[in-house]
Amino acid sequence: MSDRIRRRFAALKEEGRAGLVTYLCGGDPDPATSFELIRGLPVAGADVIEVGMPFSDPMADGPSIQAGNLRAIGAGMKLAGVLDLITRFREHDQTTPVILMGYYNPVHQMGPERFLERAVAAGVDGLIMVDLPPEEDEEFCLPAKQAGLDFIRLATPTTDAKRLPVVLQNASGFIYYVSITGITGSAAPVADVVSQAVSRIKASTDLPVAIGFGIRTPDQAAVFARHADAAVVGSALVDLVAANLDEHGKAKPDLVGKVHELVRGLAAGVRGARL
Repeated sequence: MSDRIRRRFAALKEEGRAGLVTYLCGGDPDPATSFELIRGLPVAGADVIEVGMPFSDPMADGPSIQAGNLRAIGAGMKLAGVLDLITRFREHDQTTPVILMGYYNPVHQMGPERFLERAVAAGVDGLIMVDLPPEEDEEFCLPAKQAGLDFIRLATPTTDAKRLPVVLQNASGFIYYVSITGITGSAAPVADVVSQAVSRIKASTDLPVAIGFGIRTPDQAAVFARHADAAVVGSALVDLVAANLDEHGKAKPDLVGKVHELVRGLAAGVRGARL
């Protein structure tokens, strides 16, 4: 595990609480606003930050994150710009883990070796590549781990006992449990079902488990923070970005403040979950 991810989850365990993982698409709604959003996440209460790599066909994501990707691309954001954004973030924060999440196509276009070199130099800690299955580990997972980046795997409700060891084999950092079957933001997870799934995963790995997909409110974050090592919130934040754009698609003056306000509420829910 990367030092930042390992230390963060160790600190959360020491505090006796789960963490809050937030997702925003890099460059949404524009590069400058995106940087201000991401820079302020740790102060607002995010324990781990996921930054989406804009892609024109994010097939596993729902309408909210698809729209965020398109806004970022429309504003001129490319993968190199996301890496520059992380570099700038590291000028202000050397401790919060940062994970890049997305699809392999932009990485392939940049060149895997060049991408890994630039990601490490920028201060990225881990990767979530939605469309690379374990069968393709030699293509990118193993080189990424050799470069010092954690490769975070997705487990889903359809990951059965036969498939789980394959998913876990080269995973590091933490396991991201997709709590619903379907695209991001499409439904609300059921706590009892998720709890059983997390217990099954934890019986097979020492890695932390984070729950994502469908968590939108502080109350929901609190519920799932009782069952896992972290709760992941993405679509709700991206929706809030979209709701605070003017008629020309430009950020309203209070957009950043409203997103950080929601993060503070989510963080309070997570922190109070086990009291």
